[in-house]
Amino acid sequence: MKNIFDIEQFHQFDNLGLIAQEVVEGFITGLHRSPFHGFSVEFAEHRLYNQGESTRQIDWKLYARTDKLFVKQYEEETNLRCQLVMDTSSSMLFPYSKGSKHLQNKLAFSVYTAAALIYLMRKQRDAVGLTLFSDEIEFHSTPRLSSVNAEIMFSKLSELIQPENAHLRKNTNTTQVLHQIAENIHKRSLVIIFSDMLDSQKTEELFSALQHLRYNKHEVILFHVTDHSLEREFEFSNRPHKFVDLESGQTVKFNPWEVKKHYVSTVKEYFDDLKVKCGQYQIDLAEADINKDFKEVLFSYLVKRKKLF
Repeated sequence: MKNIFDIEQFHQFDNLGLIAQEVVEGFITGLHRSPFHGFSVEFAEHRLYNQGESTRQIDWKLYARTDKLFVKQYEEETNLRCQLVMDTSSSMLFPYSKGSKHLQNKLAFSVYTAAALIYLMRKQRDAVGLTLFSDEIEFHSTPRLSSVNAEIMFSKLSELIQPENAHLRKNTNTTQVLHQIAENIHKRSLVIIFSDMLDSQKTEELFSALQHLRYNKHEVILFHVTDHSLEREFEFSNRPHKFVDLESGQTVKFNPWEVKKHYVSTVKEYFDDLKVKCGQYQIDLAEADINKDFKEVLFSYLVKRKKLF
């Protein structure tokens, strides 16, 4: 299934916040037309406008439909604290297209989806922060409601998908970083992780880092970002290919069909184990295939949020 929001078309816009708004509003419109009609994504209640008060919170769209002035009314200043955590290591640049002006890979998918989540959360009056990491934490902002914080997060995310940054070689240390994040988030939060979960560390150590987040009472959603057809099913043509490790730069040439059966089996075993461990630790694991629709990720978040209230 092709993305309902084509990443290729996003590159004509410089404003990531505007893109996020279009994605969310399209998603909500589709949700209302789907079998999930009535699923709550409202961010405010309304009351009639009182003459003399500030017009800043007037819902002008609602005025256009009803010819009456209503004010958006929030029950609480902050409903939920959420920390978005994104893997920015070089493996997230797959599939890599050298010289391309546009990025259509795991990192770009994660950036646009995270931006949409930021917009959606702020509409629901949820405080949101952002952590970017590779082999170390590159950027961290604590959850806030402020528009300034949102603009900073959109700016940092925009930098990640600039073509001039696509050649940067960055290793990953998911294990160490997740332990550090678990210790640094002091208030109970919903932690949403975007990662391909490709780490050179031992598997058990990586699972232990995930468990650390739950031990500190955080709710966790792990969006496992992959190009499913290439990384999980190894759907390459039957001819010699040159494969490049995006983190180390090492290359190897072979016909993928010669190893496909063993590769698919090994990868399946690893990610089946990941699924089991997440189940044991009560971590929500969601497949985020970059060739599918953003709405699957957004809906997974809404389902989780609804369970928390």
